[in-house]
Amino acid sequence: MSEPSRADDDISGIGADPVAFEVFYRRHLEAVGRFVARRVDDPHLAADLTADVFLAVIESAAGYRPDRGSQIGWLYGVARNVIGDERRRAAQRLRVTGRLAGRRDLGPDDIARIEERIDAESAARRTHRALSELPEGTRTLVELVAVDGLTVAEAATVLGVSPVAARVRLHRARRVVRAVLARPVTTLA
Repeated sequence: MSEPSRADDDISGIGADPVAFEVFYRRHLEAVGRFVARRVDDPHLAADLTADVFLAVIESAAGYRPDRGSQIGWLYGVARNVIGDERRRAAQRLRVTGRLAGRRDLGPDDIARIEERIDAESAARRTHRALSELPEGTRTLVELVAVDGLTVAEAATVLGVSPVAARVRLHRARRVVRAVLARPVTTLA
């Protein structure tokens, strides 16, 4: 297909002028179809992508500048972008399908067991949220005493503070945790 004459260089209006678009479309349809067919092996996808290229042309024609290259070069750039977008969408669909393929559907019994487990752990989630409001050092002190089973004096040694300071911090931390746990559940979400 030969390039149009200099009078036909300005295609910026084809997005708004159906007659100009039709002339452009007929002039370049075969070339775009071949371009797409070299890159896609599904005939339905090739037809869809060719149509998508011309839809993209309508949307972006106002940005065409003849001083930057030929119409066909610009058109192939648009086609390349359309094909690239489709490949990214296909890869995304494949990733989603792959994630879903490894999962089995949950039956009513499975869902009931999971809901029971979630309900059983609600107090632990609330406690964890309450602990997250404590400063790092104080939270570590609480964990050393409550989780790891150290005495307050042993935890104080680990943290490099005096046993008196550790007892004061622990007392304040317990007060903060109790206050957070006393809040209505809806304020913790």
